[in-house]
Amino acid sequence: MKRSEVLFLCTGNYYRSRFAEHVFNHLAEDRQMDWRAYSRGLAIELVDSRAGPISPHTRAGLAERGISLGNGVRGPIALAEDDLERADHIVALKRQEHWPLLNRRFPRWVDRVEFWQVDDVDCASPVKALPQIEILVVGLLGRLTR
Repeated sequence: MKRSEVLFLCTGNYYRSRFAEHVFNHLAEDRQMDWRAYSRGLAIELVDSRAGPISPHTRAGLAERGISLGNGVRGPIALAEDDLERADHIVALKRQEHWPLLNRRFPRWVDRVEFWQVDDVDCASPVKALPQIEILVVGLLGRLTR
C-alpha cells in the first residue's frame, strides 16, 4: 500500500515549507500515521545562494520543539510537475504570495491547493509565524485522520 503524501509549498523552500515538512513528519510518526510530507519552492532562485541550505529560524524552531533534521540537511528544491502529481494533498503557505507563482508556472494545479495565510519574515517574526504553522499542521493532521 502506498503511503500518502503532503506537499508543502512556499517561495524559496528555505523557511516556512521546510518547517511545516519537518513538524508534519515528526507528528505523523508520533501518531503512527501513514502520511509523509515533503516540501518544494515555487521560486528558489530568489533565495540568496549564500544563505545556507535551510533557514536558521527553521533550525531554531525545530530544535525548540525537539525535532531533529535527521541525516543531513538538504538545500532548497524547486517545484516540478512530478512533485505535484505524487502529492495526495498540497498546501501553499500564503495565498497572496504563492497563488500568482503557482498560477504562472503550474496553472492546472491551482484548484487542488489548500492555501494558508502564514507571512514570511518580512511581515511576521518567526516567533509568530512558526507557532502558527505548527497549529495549522496539527489541524491538517487531524483532518487527514478522519
